[in-house]
Amino acid sequence: MSPEDNSVILLNAADSVGVARRTIKAGEAIGVAGIMAADMIPRGHKIALRHISEGEEVRKFGQVIGVASRDIAPGQHIHLQNLAMVESHQAHQFCVDGQGPSLLPEAERATFMGYDRGIGGGGTRNYIGIISTVNCSATVSRYIAEHFNREGGLNGFDNVDGVVALTHGGGCAINTKGEGYEYLTRVIKGYATHPNFGGILMIGLGCETNQIRPIVEHYRLEEGNRFRTMTIQQLGGTRKTIEAACNIIREMLPEVNAARRVPLPLSRLRVALECGGSDGYSGITANPALGVASDLLVRNGATTVLSETPEIYGAEHLLTRRARSPEVAEKLLQRIEWWRDYTSRNKAELNNNPSHGNKEGGLTTILEKSLGAVAKGGSMPLNAVYEYAEPVTEQGFVFMDTPGYDPVAVTGQVAGGCNIVCFTTGRGSVSGWKPSPTIKIATNTVMYEHMKEDMDINCGDIVGGTDTINAAGKRIFDMILSVASGQKTLSEQFDYGDNEFVPWQIGAVT
Repeated sequence: MSPEDNSVILLNAADSVGVARRTIKAGEAIGVAGIMAADMIPRGHKIALRHISEGEEVRKFGQVIGVASRDIAPGQHIHLQNLAMVESHQAHQFCVDGQGPSLLPEAERATFMGYDRGIGGGGTRNYIGIISTVNCSATVSRYIAEHFNREGGLNGFDNVDGVVALTHGGGCAINTKGEGYEYLTRVIKGYATHPNFGGILMIGLGCETNQIRPIVEHYRLEEGNRFRTMTIQQLGGTRKTIEAACNIIREMLPEVNAARRVPLPLSRLRVALECGGSDGYSGITANPALGVASDLLVRNGATTVLSETPEIYGAEHLLTRRARSPEVAEKLLQRIEWWRDYTSRNKAELNNNPSHGNKEGGLTTILEKSLGAVAKGGSMPLNAVYEYAEPVTEQGFVFMDTPGYDPVAVTGQVAGGCNIVCFTTGRGSVSGWKPSPTIKIATNTVMYEHMKEDMDINCGDIVGGTDTINAAGKRIFDMILSVASGQKTLSEQFDYGDNEFVPWQIGAVT
């Protein structure tokens, strides 16, 4: 960034565009090379810093974000009207970048106050979960949760954060040999064994394709005091199931309530790195600040999980350079190729993004969005690549293959073991993901002030030069430890998270 310029952010000497710090009026000097704005440039949007010929590559972050679809003069607004998407042809080099800062000695690493679940990991929350295996048991599951959350069923159990009904729209008319079934059962297993749950009740209808018994047997789940299963048809209907389920949860409550927070190492933390409702500042403020926090977490022994494969497309070459091994890099590229095939056979394209809100915020192509999104991953080595909802077992910085759609992506990350979610947003996303608390990180101060009741941290002052990426990253790191230790996020205070459980539905429904 150029300190003498108050109107435009210069990200890289190779860039042909700058980013407006504020709305720039047509005819106004932008403070760079005597350029006058030829158009009104909304804040967060791009402005041409030199002449760009039709067909010429346009660069931001020092990387290609598209090609000019017409001649562009210095000072013109660069967006949908003159910037076109091109297929990414970046060279993929493997394992060539430095390995990042070393891990801290164990004696110097931070800790948090969490629930020790033994080999089940470390919990940042202490919920009881009700998992519906099929849409047909969703209503019953919600009734049970409402009894405890809304009707005083948790009175006297102050150490229980609540009862969560994890309901969804699938579970039947599904091919048990297909990817969709594998993903759904993997998600259910991941939530059933998640360390933020002190107890789990799994409820089916009885006649659905997604039977409880194969899930329990395949994943070697053992029923006991804190894991139980039932079906509505076996018990004799809605009322009888609700009554039996409430009795089971009442039996669980004393043991779940008895859990207490103890000091735990950060190796028990798995943090989901997510962005949604992005804008032109996301890759400049909140995302790189979260990248700093990710590096701090990894240095202290934690694991951070980047996702959203369609939103790293065009920037995957930055991750392959950081891969721990050629095998890790190859697996990432294999997932990219899977997405090329998947979008092609569904008559879509990987550039079916940015969204309407992203475009209003200044993002034009998926290449531009991806380059900003990858910044959430910091600078540490990429240690592993996981398929959707696979258990995350490696420590350090890893990647999970998910769609770009936030509810589906985070559901996969949480199923993989993430017990905290960090969510950057420039437009003002307001969701949350039970049982994992969600920290909302604003990319710009205007939106932060407008939606202050929903945003936990503001990184917007980086744009004005009164904050720094490193300082903001340290604030995020500190808040992660506080939230892991029990501090409620704003999305938790609004009780978000009951409707964001969205397993990836893929494949034919018959």
